[in-house]
Amino acid sequence: MAYWQLYYHIVWATKGRDLLITSEIDTALHNYLRGKIISLGGVFHAVGGMEEHVHVVASIPPTIAVANFVGQLKGASSHWVNHQKGFGSSLYWQDGYGVFSLSKKALPRVVTYVVNQWEHHTQNDLWLALERVEEADVGV
Repeated sequence: MAYWQLYYHIVWATKGRDLLITSEIDTALHNYLRGKIISLGGVFHAVGGMEEHVHVVASIPPTIAVANFVGQLKGASSHWVNHQKGFGSSLYWQDGYGVFSLSKKALPRVVTYVVNQWEHHTQNDLWLALERVEEADVGV
């Protein structure tokens, strides 16, 4: 087995930036994402977000392409939410996502940022570089 240290911050939004991540599914969705990361062979570091987007910090093994990993997280999580009884709403993700590699030194700061998403958004104390989701956001 190879030795690896790969840290990623991943962010993606709901379709149309609709407020689909309600308080009734928020915790369950985050727990599901944690389990899915682990089942894919990744290392979970943090998950957080708001009503219209999700942030994940994970280590992705070099045997899995980042695009495949993110696709699995997005596809499996929306499928799971949409097949749960009692949530009362559906969840659909936009096509794009943002992914940023991190150093081991930056990991604790980014984990803290992701875990405290609600505070950062309500206080308008955002790290705009970590909030980028799609090409239009980065000026490409």
